[in-house]
Amino acid sequence: MTQRVGAERLGFAIGVLGGPTTVVDIAGLRLVVDPTFDPPGDKGYLTKLRGPAVPEAELGPVDAVLVSHDLHPDNLDDRGRAFALAAPLLVTGPRSADRLGPPATPLRAWEPMSRPRGDRAGDLTIRAVPAMHGPADGARDEDGHVNCEVTGFVLSADGVPTVYISGDNASIAVVDEVAERAGPIDVAVLFVGAARVPTKERGRPLTLTSERATAAAAVLGAPLVVPAHYDSWAHFSEGPDRIVEAFDDAGLSQLLRMAGPGRWVVPTFRSSAS
Repeated sequence: MTQRVGAERLGFAIGVLGGPTTVVDIAGLRLVVDPTFDPPGDKGYLTKLRGPAVPEAELGPVDAVLVSHDLHPDNLDDRGRAFALAAPLLVTGPRSADRLGPPATPLRAWEPMSRPRGDRAGDLTIRAVPAMHGPADGARDEDGHVNCEVTGFVLSADGVPTVYISGDNASIAVVDEVAERAGPIDVAVLFVGAARVPTKERGRPLTLTSERATAAAAVLGAPLVVPAHYDSWAHFSEGPDRIVEAFDDAGLSQLLRMAGPGRWVVPTFRSSAS
């Protein structure tokens, strides 16, 4: 059985704790994406079915939290918000940063920032990339975003794999732009699950379906895909069995790594940055 995520850091590893919450150990740093640590229960129009596989207290110190967006409780809940605001570095999109307030650091799409590596071998670059939280013809907010502003991230540094974290994105066109402008990608953490809310966009998917995730993987050309954000909430319409089936149908099973909630995925390939 794969190792459980805990306070011990690994050289390079990715662990999905449930929902979108993902831990990335890279370049001597520990980053947490979209922390959601509340127990199960009703969260307004959404229902949480399970708590995180690993609670925040067991993660040990973290170096940064990346928040794709703050408006939806399945991506940032109450305990997750407190966790994010207590982190040494909190990175998110401009609108989310405005609402979260200090110490949130805003990054516009394609804007990079550098963070000193924990192994003292230079810097880790955190680059914000776009995401589209629903269908391309969906209703736009005052800033032109479908549903709301959502930020994806690309993590890169010399000698380590380059990681793309999609955030709540439903668009293959967006993935194509990421592949063109931020590639090559070694590991793609794709928020799949085909999230559907009856009151939004006529119930059409607000995140990648399993089939679209295979298309995203093909566009990125990444040798490893780690799905996230497909469980722990009632509004996901596709779970792990459908994800596995879709990658098998596409002939891409060899790319897929699903270690189970709270377990590390530890890639063994050489990165394109090496």
